[in-house]
Amino acid sequence: MSITPKQKRLTPVRIGGMKGEIPIVCLTAYTTPMARLLDEHCDLLLVGDSVGMVLYGMDTTTSVTLEIMIAHGRAVMRGVRNACVVVDMPFGTYQVSKEDAFRNAARILQETGCDAVKLEGGTEMVETIAFLTARGIPVLGHIGLMPQQVHTAGGFRSVGHSEEEAAKVRRDAHAIGESGAFAVVVEGTVELLARELTGALRVPTIGIGASPACDGQILVSDDMLGIFSEFTPRFVKRYAELGTQVSAASAEYAADVRSRRFPANEHTFRQRISKASPT
Repeated sequence: MSITPKQKRLTPVRIGGMKGEIPIVCLTAYTTPMARLLDEHCDLLLVGDSVGMVLYGMDTTTSVTLEIMIAHGRAVMRGVRNACVVVDMPFGTYQVSKEDAFRNAARILQETGCDAVKLEGGTEMVETIAFLTARGIPVLGHIGLMPQQVHTAGGFRSVGHSEEEAAKVRRDAHAIGESGAFAVVVEGTVELLARELTGALRVPTIGIGASPACDGQILVSDDMLGIFSEFTPRFVKRYAELGTQVSAASAEYAADVRSRRFPANEHTFRQRISKASPT
């Protein structure tokens, strides 16, 4: 009798080796059902700290806690068979020291079973990333627009427009590319600069609001599906309008309940009549 081998999920090493291959497909996921739906189509699923804004109604990602990320990381891992799963390290869990970053990153890997962590930052994070990767924790970098730094950056805005700003993004990109990170997210960066960095770095770039030349692309799934409607960034393409469909379906349900059309007979349970026991 032959036994079908268990399917192996993509690893950070494999993702890192996809530089220059077919573009890497990435989306965010925060729940088991969504992970199951996306897994077949994605190379990498990111449990992003964007969960704070998308699911919890927060104004920024800076209020997201380690416990929130671990809970959603566990949920996503229950629905994945194929994709490499990366969990964001939330604000305040890796900036104090590289030792603190290791403790928190190790906890994420141990308690979720994910494949890697992601952290934001450029030159200031090189030592931390090298420390983590040397101790067995794969890291996905993140440069350009960094949502955890929104308060000091003056809001959510694209970067790389001035030569001074572009020079900083270049320094950050090259530093993270050489730090040991297996890939780097390039967010909200002017197209020509993102294209340049993709050609210059040895590791894959994963773009979001960057360039079609990047080695991969990522979007927040709820943006892409038309569920999260607080605002739509310029770089988002909506592939569905599920938010509109949810609203319409809810309205139809409400009308059926109020008019007593729901539940109908087929939605209710009828009493089973048992035969009398013989005397």
